[in-house]
Amino acid sequence: MSAQIADAAKPEHFEVLIVGAGISGIAAAYHLRRDAPQRSFVILDAEASFGGTWRTNRFPGIRSDSDLYTFGYGFKPWSGPPIATGAEILNYLSEAVDENDLRRHMRFGHRVADARWSSEAGLWTVIAETADGGVRVFTGRFLFMCQGYFRHREGHMPDWPGKADFAGRLVHAQEWPDDLDLAGKKVVVVGSGATAATIVPNIAETCAETTLLQRSPTYFAYADNSNELADRLRALKVDEAWIHEIVRRDILAQEAALADSCRDTPDEVRAELLAAVEAIVGPEITRAHFSPSYRPWRQRLAFLPNADMLHAIRAGRAAMVTDEIERFVPDGVLLKSGRTLAADVVIAATGFNMNVFGDIAFTVDGAPFDIASSVGYRGMMFSGLPNLAWVFGYFRSSWTLRSDLLAQFVIRLLEHLDARGANWVEVSPPSDVDRLPRRPWIDPENFNPGYLTRALPQLPRSLDHPEWRHSQDYLADKEAFPAIDLDGPAFRYDGQAAAQVLRASSETV
Repeated sequence: MSAQIADAAKPEHFEVLIVGAGISGIAAAYHLRRDAPQRSFVILDAEASFGGTWRTNRFPGIRSDSDLYTFGYGFKPWSGPPIATGAEILNYLSEAVDENDLRRHMRFGHRVADARWSSEAGLWTVIAETADGGVRVFTGRFLFMCQGYFRHREGHMPDWPGKADFAGRLVHAQEWPDDLDLAGKKVVVVGSGATAATIVPNIAETCAETTLLQRSPTYFAYADNSNELADRLRALKVDEAWIHEIVRRDILAQEAALADSCRDTPDEVRAELLAAVEAIVGPEITRAHFSPSYRPWRQRLAFLPNADMLHAIRAGRAAMVTDEIERFVPDGVLLKSGRTLAADVVIAATGFNMNVFGDIAFTVDGAPFDIASSVGYRGMMFSGLPNLAWVFGYFRSSWTLRSDLLAQFVIRLLEHLDARGANWVEVSPPSDVDRLPRRPWIDPENFNPGYLTRALPQLPRSLDHPEWRHSQDYLADKEAFPAIDLDGPAFRYDGQAAAQVLRASSETV
């Protein structure tokens, strides 16, 4: 690549380089345009257009599994049903981009491959591979990682024995092919999370047989795809911006109460969740297929709008099987119980592979940087990586909530750099860091879905100090982030600028 870089056009410079034009990158661009219009920025994205997840995922029924009052932006009211289709979300993002004149800041077909920090220059140099096979080079003062957390073109496919023996078609939900016709076919969907629960009711009417095969049960909750409070406020002709904020706060309060209950009285929450499922599918199916072995919210609680999957099972349009795959056979899958599920098509809804920091190769002052060796400050900045922030959202609340918080924080941090006359800032762990046990990025006892467990060895570490963990608590972060002391011990600025500030202070005295 070095020769290609040498042949590339002169680097383009922007103050802020944003990686990713999905929901987080659009939020970052909005806040920069609104609150820091003097700062130049560019958004680099590997895809052909913006939208991220909502552009690349195309499986039947693709929808949000969070409500759009909190998954949507605080600056753009949502007026549709709480759970939205992928097309509705993409349209919402398109409106946000055009209403705020963000499209001209975006460069598509630019996959960031390398990011190189120079302390001497106080700059990031980013190398992007373009869709036409070329290379583009960008420099920036600050690198804002908004690229999401999974590989869009590569789903997690377990290494099942005998896949080559299967006479039918095996596809991954994340890699949905345009030519897949399920009409009249026997289809087995393998998985137990939101993707599987979305696909099953959306193909059941078309297929000859639809079976959901899960290795272990998941907790499900359901409700009508409407919001009673929002409907009442609209009937009273309340302004949509007010409705959005009121309903947003109400949902956040309910989510916080549920998270507390799952921690404090998990048996009661479990009983309530299972009773609701039993009311539709009956006690036998509930005991066999909807009774997880873990406490509620240790993995993501899957939401079913209008209980669609449960009604498909109750009506006999879909069947649920809890078992493990022994191997594939020509006419389907052989289970460890000895039963064979006949299939023309097997759909793997088995999750995704995380892209840790965008799968980008990082170097700091000429040396390769190992992300896993760093320690995360509030899950957004990392020891050893100056002038960089990473958006990693919430597991129990909407991802977008953290996108807005971090964008506002980054703007405040840039202003503070200017005020100090500093070139760069790096987070600095406590002085006794070598004596502190380094914890995983997320405590597996708290949250342990497969995609996260697989990626933990590549992720930064956390410490027992509260500010050196990703709290997963939006309401706490909402109060804490604006109050962060940027001159506190957690932040280290380049020595020359610090010395200038000290000299200026002494001369003033």
